[in-house]
Amino acid sequence: MRAILHLTALAVLLAACASEPVQVEADEGEIQPIRAVTTSTVTHPDWSRDAVIYQINTRQYSDAGTFKAVEADLDRIQALGVDILWLMPIHPIGEARRKGELGSPYAVRDYRGVNPELGTEDDFRSLVEAVHARDMKIIIDWVANHSSWDNWMIEQHPEWYTRNADGEMQHPTGTDWLDVAELDFDNEALRDYMRESLAYWVEEFDIDGYRADVAGMVPTSFWNSVRPRLDRVKPVFMLAEWQQPDLHEHAFDASYAWRWKEIMQGIARGENTAADLAGYYADYQTQWPANAMRMAYTDNHDQNTWDGLTQEIYGDAYETAIVLSFTGEGIPLIYNGQECDNRNSLEFFERDPIEWRCDDPVNGLFKRLVQLKTDNSVLHNAGWGARMRMVETDNALNIFSFIRQDDDGNAVLVTANLSNTPQSFTYSGGVPAVEYKDYETGERVGIDASQQTLPPWGWTVRVRD
Repeated sequence: MRAILHLTALAVLLAACASEPVQVEADEGEIQPIRAVTTSTVTHPDWSRDAVIYQINTRQYSDAGTFKAVEADLDRIQALGVDILWLMPIHPIGEARRKGELGSPYAVRDYRGVNPELGTEDDFRSLVEAVHARDMKIIIDWVANHSSWDNWMIEQHPEWYTRNADGEMQHPTGTDWLDVAELDFDNEALRDYMRESLAYWVEEFDIDGYRADVAGMVPTSFWNSVRPRLDRVKPVFMLAEWQQPDLHEHAFDASYAWRWKEIMQGIARGENTAADLAGYYADYQTQWPANAMRMAYTDNHDQNTWDGLTQEIYGDAYETAIVLSFTGEGIPLIYNGQECDNRNSLEFFERDPIEWRCDDPVNGLFKRLVQLKTDNSVLHNAGWGARMRMVETDNALNIFSFIRQDDDGNAVLVTANLSNTPQSFTYSGGVPAVEYKDYETGERVGIDASQQTLPPWGWTVRVRD
């Protein structure tokens, strides 16, 4: 491994989409410390200002599992208020060494082709056009680190692949991703092909960017060369599946907030505290560029398939975690079906359609939170919104409180009980003692130094505008 995420176990780092979770061991000498980067040349597209990402697992999205089925549901998706649709890989899937009946969508057979199981090129083009017609954007997954074993490059460009000690092509080192072969980015011709393939989908299909699978397993210098190539075509949005500040220096708008997820899940288990979450945000504000968007999420395809159902992982802390993912610094994600209380750990290599329950209260919660983020400029994404400032209380281990405010007096004050018992507290500093409006009830609320109590996992969001 050439990199490791800050304070994140390798087994978690490499729980990538191409395979089941793995346990990875690396020599201590191979682990390089993450370099703090506080400046960035990346210019975010203006349409990402208050964006919320919605991830689509096309294979499992519907009984049909096609682009057309997603397009038919765009009005419902639009009603959520989300802005960026992220489609898991759309490319043909390899058959050689395939896992399961249908294989992993992260075992790419042709980087410039469309998986016929999902539809045709015209179907995909129609979906992109329909997304744009609704004033939304669309990005697709890109798997640069490895290809399927029957990708045309295996035969025509074997020099584009890494080799083991015996000189044989190999799957990615330290993983059990046996269905894919590792690409060698020391080869300039490979870099040229991959960069132009990324540009192909922007130029020919008008997509709006990419989510880069295991981005840190590909040299950062490659991604740095990709961004200006794509931006010459149109402003794009780039999301890295990795947790590394220097990826934001010249290439990526957003990256995974794995550490946020780990701490929130630890809090739900009683293993972490509100102070740990405050530490995460302190690191975010000092070790990362000010315009770096960190994707905070409570569910995604990897977690749903390999870790378990979100409702079970978070238990009674689930709603609180969702609220913090939308109101804290970062860009939030909704995984398809999550907004409709999907209760199925979806198969990865077989057909297993989502069970939609869109009358569930969580659907309304997501809609309200998206609207809250849209309406309040202080909650907008990095580069536009206000930075978080921690609000002191006399119960710092259990009560997590922060305010985001601007120079015009607009503010959002969030307070959450991150424990499974009622907690009393008083604000002891850092919050203006003015009148706010309760986000849920609309009631006008004054903030003072009197003692307050929140129920287990209780939270309040108060707005001043």
